[in-house]
Amino acid sequence: MLAMRENSRVEQAVGFLLHLVDAETAERVRARTGLPGPEDPRTSRLRLTRAWTWARRLPSSVALWVLENDDPALNAMMWNYIANDAGLRRAVARGVPFGPGRTGPLRVDRALREQEPEVPDSYVRHGLVGALRAVTSMGQARAAASMVLTADDWWTVGEADVDRPLPGYARWALSVRPDCPPLVREGFGSHTKFTHRLREAGIVDGPAEYATAHGPAVDVLEVLAVGHVLFPARVHEAQDALRPLVRDHLGESEEAWAVLAQLMETFHGRTPELVMTAGAIA
Repeated sequence: MLAMRENSRVEQAVGFLLHLVDAETAERVRARTGLPGPEDPRTSRLRLTRAWTWARRLPSSVALWVLENDDPALNAMMWNYIANDAGLRRAVARGVPFGPGRTGPLRVDRALREQEPEVPDSYVRHGLVGALRAVTSMGQARAAASMVLTADDWWTVGEADVDRPLPGYARWALSVRPDCPPLVREGFGSHTKFTHRLREAGIVDGPAEYATAHGPAVDVLEVLAVGHVLFPARVHEAQDALRPLVRDHLGESEEAWAVLAQLMETFHGRTPELVMTAGAIA
């Protein structure tokens, strides 16, 4: 049996955009550029079982979209990537579901359950809201925030903040959690410094924003190329955001697609800029 070929990151990236045009155009472009056909789905899945060196560049919100599948295998795969988020790790270790409307609990590998972060003493002494109100440093805030796990927990802390604002450190630690509900996060702040913190923490509104406002383009498109496996319920949002750009600037022009493939690896800007640049050069 022949080994399944694994596409390069450039081939994956261009391939994602080729999915946004009709099959006839995509076939002509592949013939013109020498790009391979779509990667075998089994190969994509095998890719995800290996070390995710490129996943280190993922915004934290993208990790959440993966966890929203509530797939124990994907959760286990994401475990190393979410090493710096004790709240997400605790939720995964306890089988807490992330998908809308799901109640769980999910099946969890014993090895992950045994790696749940230590429960902070402040939570044991003061409870969920009490621990958040007692924080005096960012470290304490992160520890206390790591105990906010379920939808009920989030609404509890949101209501507590409305009743009497939580300390700034607590608000910060909660707001940069990717699973913080948008309505709860809105209550924590909206000023420029606050939104900058969210951006630095990798909080993204959705796949459309990720596709159009993050870069480099090859990194983003490489992730989106396996979106059908990682976040199948949401990848269409990225496709819908990019489709008009691809149609207007690349379209059926084989030359424009060839330029795109040549620029992809070294282009440092975002995907819209790359697509428009390739179209302009051609």
